[in-house]
Amino acid sequence: MKVSIYGSGYVGLVTGACLADVGHHVLCVDVDESKIALLKSGGIPIYEPGLDTIVKRCIAEGTLEFTTSAEEGTAFADVQFIAVGTPPDEDGSADLQYVLAVANSIATHMDSPKIIIDKSTVPVGTADKVSAEVRRVLDERGLDIHYDVCSNPEFLKEGSAIPDFMKPDRIVIGSEDPHTIEVMRELYEPFNRNHERLVIMDVRSAELTKYAANAMLATKISFMNEISNLAERLGADVENVRRGIGSDPRIGFHFIYPGCGYGGSCFPKDVKALASTAKDIGYHAELLNAVEGVNERQKAVLLQRIKQHFGDDLAGKRFAIWGLSFKPETDDMREASSRVTIAGLLEAGATVCAYDPVASEESQRIFGDDDRIEYAADKHAATEGADALIIHTEWKAFRVPELDVLEEKLNNKVVFDGRNLYAPEELKSHGWIYYAIGRGDSVKGNS
Repeated sequence: MKVSIYGSGYVGLVTGACLADVGHHVLCVDVDESKIALLKSGGIPIYEPGLDTIVKRCIAEGTLEFTTSAEEGTAFADVQFIAVGTPPDEDGSADLQYVLAVANSIATHMDSPKIIIDKSTVPVGTADKVSAEVRRVLDERGLDIHYDVCSNPEFLKEGSAIPDFMKPDRIVIGSEDPHTIEVMRELYEPFNRNHERLVIMDVRSAELTKYAANAMLATKISFMNEISNLAERLGADVENVRRGIGSDPRIGFHFIYPGCGYGGSCFPKDVKALASTAKDIGYHAELLNAVEGVNERQKAVLLQRIKQHFGDDLAGKRFAIWGLSFKPETDDMREASSRVTIAGLLEAGATVCAYDPVASEESQRIFGDDDRIEYAADKHAATEGADALIIHTEWKAFRVPELDVLEEKLNNKVVFDGRNLYAPEELKSHGWIYYAIGRGDSVKGNS
């Protein structure tokens, strides 16, 4: 099957590469000429484990191609995926200008029936807007060409997007058109062999399913962070609480790890967008607003504890930071809590030396040429001469503390851990001051 995909960012590129890898012939379209040139050369504009190998292999096999021409993309296939960004507007709503621009381009160039698939995360009712835009342009052209707009939301986790696509939990298809459903079933047949994964529903339900899924997961995280704050004030250990409630199969262990807040391109944006949608229809989504509010507060927890320990004036202090990305196995720093901490430290007069296995370049892009921020080649180099260690991302490389090495390099035996990586009693027994999330009073050892 031939497939055109508009947008070669995270969703579009992973979708295109995985479809091409099972034998479909995919053409990815993007207006960014430098990105397309990079992709044609076998380069990858994002970090995602395993993606570069698949892209290079599919280019060599001729199943994956790239272009900047919307006209070429429209002519290439009857199946047209829209996978462009939907950044948040100032009011938190999803900005649909790029989605509708693609719809306009498809309608401008189409001369045969098309199935147009919304892969981007979009508000309920977007398919209607895409359909109206296509109809408007076709009417202007004086053409009556059949088309159908389908919703097919993605459920990819950054860092594990390839296995998520190749072995999906479910494949949601929003359409009531029998031909569209049959085409989508054929398209996804290679990923649907072991058991039926297709979940067929109406378009609006499919659009809401994506937002509901991310909002539910974000709710679990914010709920656990709320419990962690209670645990600290009550002298309880949230790790014991987590194990106690997670063993209940109705709750489970997924997404109940307390920490310094969620980030990334999905949860923050989608919770805000769903709350904005609720507001637009006159409904106050109290829980969604609370989820966002708890998360924003949680992002400031580490900075607050640093100032409680060292004082508000951090001039002359140097801090080591392990982890910059919002989660492991990605270089994505969108809405990352590390950004809040770094900005606060710099404002208070401190300097920073950070290490992240893949996100240092992205951090340099965000913070620019600021001589108050250094980037270390490895985790131990970051701690050299620092007054404390701050942990923001639970990369595997950080899971073993190596206390003897840290003691040699840090000026003080102080750790601020935003991901609860270590056992408090172990650090206490070695004389460390260890600030974790929701683990009772801060742990102070006997130096």
